[in-house]
Amino acid sequence: MANKQRRGSGCVFLPSKDSKIWWCQYYLNGKPQRESTGTDNKRKAEKYLQARLAEVAGGNSLGAAAQRITVQEIVEDVILRNKLDENKSLQWDERRWKLHLNPFFGHLKANQVTTALIDRYTEERNASGAANGTINRELALLRSAFWLAYEATPPKVAFVPTFHMLDESDNVRKGFLRDDQYHRLAEQCGKIGLWLRAMFEVYFTYGWRKNEPLENMRVRLLDFQHRTITLEYSKNGEGRTVKMMQKVFDLLKACCEGKRDNDFVFTRPDGQPVKDFRASWKRATKIAGVPDLLVHDLRRTGARNLRRAGVDRDVIMKIGGWKTDSVFRRYNIVDEHDIADAMTKLENSSRTVQVSTENGAARKSTDSAKTATVN
Repeated sequence: MANKQRRGSGCVFLPSKDSKIWWCQYYLNGKPQRESTGTDNKRKAEKYLQARLAEVAGGNSLGAAAQRITVQEIVEDVILRNKLDENKSLQWDERRWKLHLNPFFGHLKANQVTTALIDRYTEERNASGAANGTINRELALLRSAFWLAYEATPPKVAFVPTFHMLDESDNVRKGFLRDDQYHRLAEQCGKIGLWLRAMFEVYFTYGWRKNEPLENMRVRLLDFQHRTITLEYSKNGEGRTVKMMQKVFDLLKACCEGKRDNDFVFTRPDGQPVKDFRASWKRATKIAGVPDLLVHDLRRTGARNLRRAGVDRDVIMKIGGWKTDSVFRRYNIVDEHDIADAMTKLENSSRTVQVSTENGAARKSTDSAKTATVN
């Protein structure tokens, strides 16, 4: 290791004789941190190191109180703001902090969080099997906390670390509920309760997000005279209204019996609104023979069913709440059965053309023979 410097200033070095990429070392809470600078240029590597040292020491330019600000405090600030703004992601943000971010960052002061440390968190979450989209939502919460603290008056942090978000282009949903599986699962949901049977039908019919019927569907939003359902809020910030199919109408009508306008549509037998039904869903799908089916898979299934029915793409996006083509395309709503059906149609078409061609040739041969006989 070359170019050793005193602890406070860190150092850059080549990790081996054959290496061309410079690494750097600095200290965080008395512990050495080593990482690649990503360059074979020593001067650029030294600038990279200085940026890291500035991040670590960033709190020194703040007042004494601000230097003591912890990551937990700035995250609590952003969660409180989301609560006041009635942000729909509040419940999930609290879970992200409690289950994942807090164990890793909760003991640190805000000015000790560096880009390298965030990258290490990302690496550990990847290793645990978390999806890129899941990790990005966690990083987005932490980034929002830093920006809120940075823009406060006076500022609570001296800098906002760089957050390297992960690529979600391969985040394609894969599950479908096959036509032959529908009745089995519908039956098992009904055995658990009317509420689950009705929820299943709504998800299956409209391809809605899991939280939308739970959080938005109040009795007053269901117009049984005109057979419409209105969602006031959704993830994309827009409400929407859809028509009830007959089966949806019957199930929702039964769910609303004896309820007042502002009551939740989906409630358990004791009258409590349904919030978490993972255990019931797991039991129903297991008995129905589709143990790996997610509620979210019904979103893709609903979109597929609408497409099969010949519904226009823009209308499907409106019904399901997709706002952009890029997100909608990730749902890949053509399943293997659609592809097999397409191949069958192509094969039948080819046979028709072949038979037509053979018949034409036969008629031409017959006509030629008749002509030769006459002559």
